[in-house]
Amino acid sequence: MSSKNDIKLGVLIAAAGIVILFGKLGVFGFLGRALWPLVILLPGLLLHVLFFSRRASATVLIPAGILTVYGVLFGLCNMWGWGLMKHLWPLLLLGIAVGLYEYSLYASRRISGLSVSAFILGLLSLVLFVFSLLGTGALYVLGAVLIAAGIWLITGRGKSRGRNKWNKGW
Repeated sequence: MSSKNDIKLGVLIAAAGIVILFGKLGVFGFLGRALWPLVILLPGLLLHVLFFSRRASATVLIPAGILTVYGVLFGLCNMWGWGLMKHLWPLLLLGIAVGLYEYSLYASRRISGLSVSAFILGLLSLVLFVFSLLGTGALYVLGAVLIAAGIWLITGRGKSRGRNKWNKGW
């Protein structure tokens, strides 16, 4: 063997030893546990880059939006504890809404109702998120809102406007 081949073989053997040593010390396990949400986030960002650099069609925006939102969500939960998922689970719906909305925004042919359905899904996600933050207190808030609406209707919200189509027969 020549000295160049000996150097290459030595570097390869030393690199293998370093990989084995790091593996036994738990470095790769730690990196895998800490950085796995990047496996979801980076493809989402890459799909966005591919679309905005005009290398892919608008259809890649659906998985791009979903993967990006899910990667951020899982990164937050991985960093601050999975107990957060008790409150953040509605953001899973938001990921789908973001993907559909981006597609409806940039698609060359418009699909009727897609942006409206994405908006409704996003709004549902945000409402569910607020209710999950309120927990059981959401029922108290809902009850108070219903009581206030009932009182508003009972006290004659339309008396100053005179008769309208809602109170013609009363």
